[in-house]
Amino acid sequence: MKRFFRILIAIVISLTVALYSTALTSTFQPVRQGNLSAAMSFFQPTPTPETVDLSQVGSTDGIVVMGFVIVAIVTLPILIRRKAWKESQ
Repeated sequence: MKRFFRILIAIVISLTVALYSTALTSTFQPVRQGNLSAAMSFFQPTPTPETVDLSQVGSTDGIVVMGFVIVAIVTLPILIRRKAWKESQ
């Protein structure tokens, strides 16, 4: 019973955080009252320089390498200390 209660609490907390973050990030159009056409401004988009896209479709080599580096950074200290923990027992 205690195990299911912990799972239920985790689900409720995660749903609450998800709903709360969704409520904060939603955008609503402001309510306009009266005639605001006189105060309306017109924006002219500025031209952006064309950039050359050097990425290749499906190229994830850098992401995979960084994943291995992160895994190594996390697991190597754990494995090194695990040997010391086993020796002390």
